[in-house]
Amino acid sequence: MENKAKISLVGLILMIFSSIYGFANTPPIAFAQMGYASIIWYIFAAIIFFLPSGLMFAEYGAAFKESHGGFYSWLSESVGDRYAFVGTFIWLSTWVIWMVSTSSKVWIPLSTLIFGSDQTQNWHFLGLTSVQTVGLLALCWMILVTFFTTRGVKSIARIASIGGGVFVMVLTGIFFVSSIILLIVNHGELQQPIHGISSFVKSPPNPQFGSPIAVMSFVVYAIFAYAGMESMSGLVDDLDQPEKTFPKGIMFAAFFITIFYSLSIFLWGINTNWTKVISGDNVTLGNVTYVLMNNLGNFFGHSLGLSNSTSAMIGSLLSRFTGLSMFFAYCGSFFILTYSPLKSFIMGSPKELWPKRMTKLNKAGMPAFAMWLQAGIVAVFILLIAFGGAGGAQKFYLILTDMGNISTSVPFLFLIGAFPFFKKKQNIERPFVAYKNPIITNLIVTVILIVISLGIIFTALQPILAHDYVTAFWTIMGPLFFGSVALIFYSFRSGKNK
Repeated sequence: MENKAKISLVGLILMIFSSIYGFANTPPIAFAQMGYASIIWYIFAAIIFFLPSGLMFAEYGAAFKESHGGFYSWLSESVGDRYAFVGTFIWLSTWVIWMVSTSSKVWIPLSTLIFGSDQTQNWHFLGLTSVQTVGLLALCWMILVTFFTTRGVKSIARIASIGGGVFVMVLTGIFFVSSIILLIVNHGELQQPIHGISSFVKSPPNPQFGSPIAVMSFVVYAIFAYAGMESMSGLVDDLDQPEKTFPKGIMFAAFFITIFYSLSIFLWGINTNWTKVISGDNVTLGNVTYVLMNNLGNFFGHSLGLSNSTSAMIGSLLSRFTGLSMFFAYCGSFFILTYSPLKSFIMGSPKELWPKRMTKLNKAGMPAFAMWLQAGIVAVFILLIAFGGAGGAQKFYLILTDMGNISTSVPFLFLIGAFPFFKKKQNIERPFVAYKNPIITNLIVTVILIVISLGIIFTALQPILAHDYVTAFWTIMGPLFFGSVALIFYSFRSGKNK
């Protein structure tokens, strides 16, 4: 039997880094929300969440490496089927909410690629507002992608993923190199000044993060930036000396990812003044990356003494290239995530829980009925948010971002909360063990659960205190809705099968 090549420490670090670090979305949004003050939260999330939870997921993955249910198998074997079904259903809702958000956001990079800037706020159709028009386009996008993926058209996903990945790497390189050049050319002067330690504690003049509760809620943004480690846990069995390699890989990856996130946020201050560039009504959490890249090109040209027209052209080229990169990246992710999490959940959970139509695969090997049902749910959410009082573009994309952050954070409560029960199981083979002391294990689990819970609570509470009840409603609706549906569905189907 041929021995399978083992993954080295360097290979593991690179795989973790490429899977989790996201330049184009995370640092620009962090800078737009809290400026330099966001850095401390990224460091905090790496220490409190990323490092310890990554080791927990590694233990899960090593113990259940033969299970094909993934998330569901981990929870089912540790706690029970009901807990697993509800937790995995909420985990699936993460991707449903992601599709709701991304189907609306995907038009921004396309618009930027074509016109040089985000023009979606000027799009109107049959008297509809721009938000409602984008909502209809998002609906069309969801239908189109579902149509192709149910027919097994995976080539689009592969091409888009490769293209998007390469372009985003090039984009990251351009950003870092140009930022360093600007720092040298401008003799270390920052466009976003640093006023002592307060600049790294207090948000810039952003009214949304003026209160302590709002600042505390930012931990959900930071946790979102490190999400994805659970998908790497299956690699434990492929490592050379996993007991030593995986903890080292996690620590080194956490260090480098945190450094890159922190450095990226800081570098945006070299070319961007928060008040002049970000505070305008036309800047949203959906288009801030393209606005910042356009400003980077403009400022780069002016700093080198180029004319206004040449500087504007550089800004336009950078924003267009960013649009191209993100459009490819969104396409690649969307075509894969339309079927992969859903198929994994349905195929990995007990088949008797599902109606036959849900588990039936078509000729392309896709659960077509379940995918169209998913598309219908996404469509309803899109239309309700777009036509249900979301207001202007800023509020619309804030709702989508907050929904995504909370829906991503809630499943971790289930995974981490189940870990002490997993550790108590005696009949499980454990090729990899990171947590050996039960008292320390329970303490770490408790701290992580408190931090995530407080972040979720404060994120939901902030718009309520600001009397923004529409944002508050949609922020918490995803996990509440899907959790309730999961409980009712499981109780009905398990009772019916008795």
